[in-house]
Amino acid sequence: MKKVISTVLAPAAIGPYSQAIETDGYIFTSGQIPINPKSGKIEADTIEGQAEQVMQNLKMVLAQGGVGMDRIVKTTCFLADLADFAAFNAVYGKYFPEGAPARSCFAVAALPMGAKLEVECIAVK
Repeated sequence: MKKVISTVLAPAAIGPYSQAIETDGYIFTSGQIPINPKSGKIEADTIEGQAEQVMQNLKMVLAQGGVGMDRIVKTTCFLADLADFAAFNAVYGKYFPEGAPARSCFAVAALPMGAKLEVECIAVK
């Protein structure tokens, strides 16, 4: 069975997709970009500020599904500039003090709304 997860505490989908889907004990999130859900805009200019917003958005989507960041088993991270890798890691690491999930990280040509990064994840219930 498939359940749609949606919260106003994270940015609304900007296309034909759900914030997350729960099925068979897993939560699959859509990629989160650093949109502030209150304003609907990307407000942070730095990779650090944008990374904080992305991680908070993921945290809110997962909370709506009844789990915390500690239940993430896999992330996929997309960076508009691989030169931001170390700064991104510094923020990302704060959200996983121990038992960090498996991860892939890619440089991409561009992201929606000019975002510097996007992160999606898979979590277990």
